Amino acid sequence: MMRPEFRPQHEPWPGGAPVGVREGLAERRPRERTSRTAIRVVRRFRASPERVFHAFLDPGIAGRWLFATASRPIARVAIDARVAGSFCLAERWHDALVEHRGEYLEIVPHRRLAFTLSAEGARVTRVTVDIAPSKGGCRLMLAHDGVPAGDAHYGTARWTGILYGLAATLDALPVPIHSRRRERCNIC
Repeated sequence: MMRPEFRPQHEPWPGGAPVGVREGLAERRPRERTSRTAIRVVRRFRASPERVFHAFLDPGIAGRWLFATASRPIARVAIDARVAGSFCLAERWHDALVEHRGEYLEIVPHRRLAFTLSAEGARVTRVTVDIAPSKGGCRLMLAHDGVPAGDAHYGTARWTGILYGLAATLDALPVPIHSRRRERCNIC
């Protein structure tokens, strides 16, 4: 562990005070500002916009695919599906739980969902999901804003895999009889 460098207050810093000087304490390496970027992922589904939208807000369905993988299933799900409501999905990672938390910013039934997102120790970002009807199902456009630039490739791959999991989950679920006429959820 590197020890902080102390200088007496009367002794000036050569070339001016370094970045990170606070009460005589200087960091040897200035902190780098991480640039942020946006991730965009588009996917078509054979399911109706209502079913896709509902899958984000129903705890029993969301727990099967949202942030889950075959090797890291979701262990706990809590969803308060209303604007200013929150969610928490905890996945098993070795012997620990990693929580994905957020707050719903916008809910437009069957069309749009926006929420904040943060995981253990990560900065809060924003995710927007737009769902549009298309022939034979719907088209989902996901935007994840504020992602550290160095994580963009991983984030894109992760969202692509998550949406693959959504498609597989919807394909495996039976279509309820009432939803063949018109799908309903507790938000609509």
